[in-house]
Amino acid sequence: MKEIVLKIHEHFNNLERHSYITTSALTMISGIPKNGIYVFFENGELFEGMDRIVRVGTHTGDNQLLSRLRQHLVNKNKNRSIFRKNIGRAFLEQEKNKYLKIWDMDTTSRINKEKNIHLVDQKLEAKLEEKISEYMQKKLTFSVIEVNNKRDRLLYESKIASTLNKSQISIPSENWLGNYSPKVKIKNSGLWQVNELNKQVFTDSELDEFLHLINQK
Repeated sequence: MKEIVLKIHEHFNNLERHSYITTSALTMISGIPKNGIYVFFENGELFEGMDRIVRVGTHTGDNQLLSRLRQHLVNKNKNRSIFRKNIGRAFLEQEKNKYLKIWDMDTTSRINKEKNIHLVDQKLEAKLEEKISEYMQKKLTFSVIEVNNKRDRLLYESKIASTLNKSQISIPSENWLGNYSPKVKIKNSGLWQVNELNKQVFTDSELDEFLHLINQK
């Protein structure tokens, strides 16, 4: 499986690299398609001399790739980005902050908001959201591939994440923030996610087919 993981890293490392700047409201650049899959890299995280993939993701709605990236990197709302929520969890665990159980609550819906709003420390959360944004905007970069079909996006996202996780060779550095995550799957996988980690992996032929498909774009 190492050869497959190498090919995945080589492909995404060789693509055009983006950052927070390219997801700002004023930057609709041609390098980010309307639909696709993204992978994030993190400063200091390496694999075989390349930048190590630390997150794989996509979107469900049509033409929402840039919007999804903004939810991670620009919008300060952890309830709209599990990526942000997981980074916040790691910061709170690192600090041994008991607010973690409140941070885990979802106050997106009106019912949940009314039920839990009295527990929320808005000043603390605003400060933490700023810290998350600063971390992501300064330490993370990403590459994207165009995949217009929703079924294909979800399938390939799952295969990439599961292949990276199950290989157990793309491991984090000792200083990776995710090592503080209270989510065991994040610490064990080296990826900022807990879903799509234990599904079907790429076979050699499936990966070749996948790379051929996206190289035709």
